Amino acid sequence: MSETPQPTANRLRVLALWLAGIALVGTAGVLLAPSPTAPDTARGADPVELGVELHVPVVAARAVPTLTGLPEASTFSTIPGAPQDAMTEEIPDGQLVHPTEPVPVFDQPGGAAIAVLPTTQLGSDTWVPVIEEEPGWVQVLLPSRPNGSTGWLSTQDTTLDHRSTTDQIVIDRAAFRLTLYRDHQQIGTWSVGVGTAAAPTPTGRTFILASMTDAKQKFSSVIFPLGIHSATFTTYGGGPGTTGIHGWPTTDVFGRPSSDGCIRIPAEALATFTNPADPVPIGTPVLIR
Repeated sequence: MSETPQPTANRLRVLALWLAGIALVGTAGVLLAPSPTAPDTARGADPVELGVELHVPVVAARAVPTLTGLPEASTFSTIPGAPQDAMTEEIPDGQLVHPTEPVPVFDQPGGAAIAVLPTTQLGSDTWVPVIEEEPGWVQVLLPSRPNGSTGWLSTQDTTLDHRSTTDQIVIDRAAFRLTLYRDHQQIGTWSVGVGTAAAPTPTGRTFILASMTDAKQKFSSVIFPLGIHSATFTTYGGGPGTTGIHGWPTTDVFGRPSSDGCIRIPAEALATFTNPADPVPIGTPVLIR
């Protein structure tokens, strides 16, 4: 009966070095690969890639037994623990989410629930812009106080619908100008009225929260509340001081500070926003600067 050959000392050293190399690859998380144009002539074989593929784990959402007691993330509420938006000068890319049922809003992936996002806002379906993504999570803009409030929603179940829009609205307060973009093309630009020095239009990135028709209002057939609030008024006209975009019956308000914070737009702009064939959708990102 023949014995199995034992490795020589040189073989053992080579094996030890090879194993050490594998350990280093696993520890450092790097890819070691010979040049594809330089085959391993010593072994007479094709190059072999040694590496470790890194996967970012999905952070599970913390269980929330009941949403009762959590503040509603709406234009009427204040969410003290909401993370603040860190990119206020960068307009969101148009990715939107809508909760098909009330869902918890978290302060971070896997963190604590700080609010509940309702399915509707002011009579319109809730669509909020996505500003950041992680595996199993999206960070969204919230319509609550303080301005710039954000929160994280879990995408690990079927409670969120997704869609995108190429519409973007940019409001330049100093130039008294609103510009609507679609597919990166300028659809229209209009001279508008903005807030006075005593009640300035707030700045930052926000979104169209709802589309409202109020027969009691004579100044505009449609009002578009935004997910941002006046810094001057905690309440206005019985509401929570929500800033909006709306029409105005006279033209003398355009091209100057003329409002208590809202953006007053001409009839042509309002007709473009409400065009039945291609209206500006709820959730459209808005940048006010």
